[in-house]
Amino acid sequence: MTHPTLLVIAHGSRDPRHAATVHALTQRVRAERPGLRVETAYLEFNAPSVPRVLERLAAEGADEVVALPLLLTRAFHAKTDIPSVLREARARLPRLDIRQADVLGPSPLLNATLGRRLREAGIRPGDIPRTGLVLASAGSTDPEAIAVIAEIARELRHTGWCAVRPAFASALLPRTEDAVRSLRAEGVERVAVAPYVIAPGRLPDRIAAGAEAAGADVLAGVLGPAPELARLLLNRYDEARVTVGASLSA
Repeated sequence: MTHPTLLVIAHGSRDPRHAATVHALTQRVRAERPGLRVETAYLEFNAPSVPRVLERLAAEGADEVVALPLLLTRAFHAKTDIPSVLREARARLPRLDIRQADVLGPSPLLNATLGRRLREAGIRPGDIPRTGLVLASAGSTDPEAIAVIAEIARELRHTGWCAVRPAFASALLPRTEDAVRSLRAEGVERVAVAPYVIAPGRLPDRIAAGAEAAGADVLAGVLGPAPELARLLLNRYDEARVTVGASLSA
């Protein structure tokens, strides 16, 4: 029996660093599981599009696809955009079994990736008790997504940081610079900013600019093609495969 193709669906960006990061991540996924066919498609800005990749897979004789949103929270793209694109594809390609996997977050593997990027940026275990952390996400108006970011901030607070504040690059306040300044005003000795975003682009650049403007001591890199993130993609793929198997045996 052949395994379903893993189709990683990224948002896309005009910034070429975005697609390069997605490519590096999918390459790591392939290395983690040799023999698994991994394809990439984008919702906008980049090619190939989701419909084009699915049409090509169907033409090549693929039977099953697990479509995995490269998204950290269940917001508009996960709840509306991607399901709509996949519904249209199922109608056009009835012989192709297309299943949508869950979004990536929340997950301990994402928290581990944040920790990796903070260590790479210079944070040591002894720094954590005297360091305030700004968890800087892209931002959303979706209540479920907002609640997830708040819960992650609470979880991180329990790992030893003297304070943790969520911040948002769009849609919501506070901005990164406001969260950094708030921690300073509370007397926090050091402040680190951890972008809770997968790839570079306009909003991550806004996070970085805010961290610099407010004088943050440490700015971590984006999550990027970390090994923990690659394992998380495979976990979500495997979870969706169980659903596929259960459906086919019902």
